[in-house]
Amino acid sequence: MSRCSSSPPHFCTPPASAAAPTPSCSPTPTSTATAAARALVFAVALLASGVSSSSVGTYAGQVVMRGFLNRSLPLFLRQAASPCCPRLSSLRLRLPATDSLVLSQVVLSFGIPFALVPLVLLTRRRDVMGPFVNRRITTIAASSCAAVIIAPETTYLIVGVFAF
Repeated sequence: MSRCSSSPPHFCTPPASAAAPTPSCSPTPTSTATAAARALVFAVALLASGVSSSSVGTYAGQVVMRGFLNRSLPLFLRQAASPCCPRLSSLRLRLPATDSLVLSQVVLSFGIPFALVPLVLLTRRRDVMGPFVNRRITTIAASSCAAVIIAPETTYLIVGVFAF
């Protein structure tokens, strides 16, 4: 099997002659020229996603601290600490960028149940939601969706713990 058989067709050039049976796998000039632009667009999108996530997390933390814990931090400290803590911990562990990205997504995925379960439980209570309480069918659908999301994560956690 040639090295290029699994590559997309636009990355392979046909052989120059019948004597050369295997195609060349060098990228075409078009794909090389656009690779930098694609990487830049991906980097900007990833940065925007991170900034958006950090600002939402900062705002949620502010609401929780002020509303439930009756504590408040200065605005500058909240805005400086939220995005810096993950970056500094990643630098401290000296992880490669790809490993840091994967690890951050794993950690974030385990936080999903801590948001979904209270959301389903609180939105079904009339004393909390008032006239906006979920109907029974909506609560059942939301609980089913939460179970479908949480079950694989629980399985991965159990398998990961017993693998060590």
